Amino acid sequence: MKYRKLGKTDLKVSVVGVGTWQFGGEWGMDFTQPEVDAILDRSQELGINLIDTAECYGDHLSEAFIGDYISRRKREDWVIATKFGHKFHQNFTRDQVWSTEDVLQQLDASLKALRTDYIDLYQFHSGTDEVFDNDELWTALDKQKQAGKIRHLGISIGSNDNLHQTESATRVGASAIQVVYNRLDRTPENRVFPSCVQQELGVLARVPLASGYLSGKYKPGATFSTNDVRNNHDAAATLTKLEEVQRIQELEVPQGMDMAQWALAWCLKHPAVTCVIPGCKSPEQVEGNAAAAQYAPETHPQAWNEEQQG
Repeated sequence: MKYRKLGKTDLKVSVVGVGTWQFGGEWGMDFTQPEVDAILDRSQELGINLIDTAECYGDHLSEAFIGDYISRRKREDWVIATKFGHKFHQNFTRDQVWSTEDVLQQLDASLKALRTDYIDLYQFHSGTDEVFDNDELWTALDKQKQAGKIRHLGISIGSNDNLHQTESATRVGASAIQVVYNRLDRTPENRVFPSCVQQELGVLARVPLASGYLSGKYKPGATFSTNDVRNNHDAAATLTKLEEVQRIQELEVPQGMDMAQWALAWCLKHPAVTCVIPGCKSPEQVEGNAAAAQYAPETHPQAWNEEQQG
């Protein structure tokens, strides 16, 4: 495993993390605690230390799985990132809740579910610019940092070209940006990434496998189960993506190289990207994801070394 410094923070994060939306039950599988334990145990064995979750991956369900696990391990071994701004309902719908009071209640609910006294990275979760531009909210969150409940703030932008929120990161005290970035969606390269570099923000690349389409497992015409969120994707758009994936696999992926590992490594080569946070449904998928770290450049500007460690 390789490690990078998350922007201007003191956080040392693995270049491959664990995305945990799947633990909320929307990706075709309902998890048990032993299954989550096995995934996170294998992650740690392979040097992964970053877990990304959210308040609305289930009703704090993903957080609760992680919290149960962490309660039986060393908390300091993990960098836990979660988010705020949404309320999950059992029919897989969500309400947006952005009042300062609501967010502080969510923070306490996340701390309780995660069974921890602090969150390493607490992220604004895909809200509009209108709700983002609430100085009262950011002031309240800064007070939570001072109280020790939050170590660092981040912004998970909903639009891959949201320059307003990205450029405002330093002003509101955020140290990291989370954004969709993969070989099929390079939008952040145009405006978001240059702003991140200028501000020295850490970047978490979510959906680096394009919802699994870049795994190489699915061919044009593939279908998904009714309880898989990809079943709700536009069929024509899915076909177009899978045809493009097939072309990429033939023309860009070195012969004999696993496509998923190639896709993760492709993201990690961009100088703005700190780490990728692919989802995984099994320890075997964790192993495949972690293997992409061997292809991450050693000379990346955020590469961790002993001098940085102090």
